[in-house]
Amino acid sequence: MDKVTIYGRMSCGFCAMARQLCDQKGFEHEFVDMPALGLSKEDVADKIGHPVRTVPQILVGNEYVGGFDEFSRYVVSRSGQA
Repeated sequence: MDKVTIYGRMSCGFCAMARQLCDQKGFEHEFVDMPALGLSKEDVADKIGHPVRTVPQILVGNEYVGGFDEFSRYVVSRSGQA
């Protein structure tokens, strides 16, 4: 699987679950801590090309996947392909 990029905040439970899922599956990933970097939802929306209402916002490679629920379904649908 391509590198996973997770935009979120450290205090977000779903962000933590997305990082955990990557760790469990052995996926290379990067966590972008939006508050620590001074990134607003609008900044992230400009980067990913999709409106940001909640976090996490997750990309696999350059492909926008969505939030944690979409990412977990994405992982399941691709299990065996990694």
